[in-house]
Amino acid sequence: MHMRLGGRLQAAIEVLDDIENRKRPASDALKDWGLSHRFAGAGDRAVIGNIVYDALRRKLSLAWRMDSDAARHIAFGVLLSDAELDIEDINVALEGDKFAPEPLEAERLAVWADRDLNSAPDHIRADVPEWCIPHFQAIFGDKWVEEAAALSDRPPVDLRVNTLKADRDKVLKELARAGANPAPLLETAVRVPPLRAMGRHPNVQAEPAFQRGLFEVQDLGSQLAAKLSSAKAGEQVLDYCAGAGGKTLALAAEMGNKGQIHAYDAERARLAPIFDRLKRAGVRNAQAHANIGDLAPLEGQMDMVLVDAPCTGSGTWRRRPDAKWRLSDQQLERREVEQREVLDAAKAYVKPGGRLVYITCSLFAPENGDQVAAFLDANSEYSAVDTQPLWQEAVSKESGLKPLFKDGTTILSPLSTSTDGFFISVLRREK
Repeated sequence: MHMRLGGRLQAAIEVLDDIENRKRPASDALKDWGLSHRFAGAGDRAVIGNIVYDALRRKLSLAWRMDSDAARHIAFGVLLSDAELDIEDINVALEGDKFAPEPLEAERLAVWADRDLNSAPDHIRADVPEWCIPHFQAIFGDKWVEEAAALSDRPPVDLRVNTLKADRDKVLKELARAGANPAPLLETAVRVPPLRAMGRHPNVQAEPAFQRGLFEVQDLGSQLAAKLSSAKAGEQVLDYCAGAGGKTLALAAEMGNKGQIHAYDAERARLAPIFDRLKRAGVRNAQAHANIGDLAPLEGQMDMVLVDAPCTGSGTWRRRPDAKWRLSDQQLERREVEQREVLDAAKAYVKPGGRLVYITCSLFAPENGDQVAAFLDANSEYSAVDTQPLWQEAVSKESGLKPLFKDGTTILSPLSTSTDGFFISVLRREK
C-alpha cells in the first residue's frame, strides 16, 4: 500500500516534532519512524525524508514566511516552495485522507503570499543561527548571506571514480539509469544531481559497479581536498584522522597503489568500515591502525601527514541540516581544543621536507585560518605552502567555479565550488 501525500506530510510533521522535542539527529528520528510504521514503502520514506530535511535546511526562512515556527506550518512551507505544488494541488491531495493534517489556515496562506524573503533579517535569509553570523562574515565578508544560504540547498550525490579499477566513462555507462553526469572540476568525479520536488535518489550502493569497487560515494569537496594534498606514487603517508577511510582510498588511487598509506583513527568504531572498503577498492598500499602505539616507528618518517580534523561540520549542513541547529559556541570551543591537540600530535610524524595537510569540513575561521596561524606561530620549523598553484594543477579545464584563496589556503563552498564547505591548508616542515 502507498501512503498518500496527506499521510506523508503528517508523518514528516511528527518526525520534525520528535527531532525538536528530543534534540536528536534527524536520521535517528526517521529510522525510528520507519521501524514503527513498517507498512511505509521506500517511496513513502523518501518523500517523508525530503520534507523533513528541507524543513530543517530552511527552518528559519520558512518559519519567517509563515510567521510561525510550528512544524506543521514549516512542513506546508516545504510543499509550497520545494515540491512544485500550489495550494490547490495540496488541498486536493489532502481531501478525504484520514491520515492528513488539517489544511493550511487561510491567514497563514495570506502571510506566505505576502511576505518577501528579501526583506527578512540577514540570518533568516541565510538560514543560520544568529550566533554564527560573525563566523561567516570573517571568511566571506559582504557575500556571507549568499554563501550561508547556499548551505541550505539540496546537495547532489557525488562519486569518486576508483581509477585503480575503472575510468569515468565506464562508471557513467554503469550508472546511466541513476542519472549520473560528469562532475565539474575533476576528471575522476561523477555527480547525480540534487533531487527535484518529491523525487528520490537512486541507491547507487546497490549497483553491481559499487560492489565491484568501481566507485565510492564521496563529496566532490572531499575529493578535491585529497587531490590538493598532492600524494605521489611511492610516498610514505599517514592519514591521521582516517575515519571510515574515504580520503585513504582517494590517496591510494592517486598514488597508483605505490608507496605506503597508514590509516589511523582514535575511535575504532569509526575506522571499522575501512577494511571492507580497502578490499572492495583493490587497495594494496594501505594498512589501518587502531592503536596509537603502532605509529611509533613512523615518527619523523612521513612524506605527508593528512589531518582531516574533528570539526563542527558547518560545511556539511546541506547533508546534515539538523546539526546546524544543535551546534553551540561551547561545541565550537571544544572542537578548537581537539584540533590543536590533533595537530600537535600529528606533527611528530612529519619528516624534514615533508608536509602536514590540515583539512576541515567547516567554514568557521576559528577552526581554519586561526588554527593554522596559531600552529605556525608555535612551530617555527613549518611554513605555509600556497595552495593556489596546487589547485590550478589539480583541477580540470575551466568550469567557472573558483574557491576562495585566503592567506595561501583554499576554501570550498556550495556557492563557489558547488561542493560541501571545506578548508585546505598545506604546511611544509623545513627542517
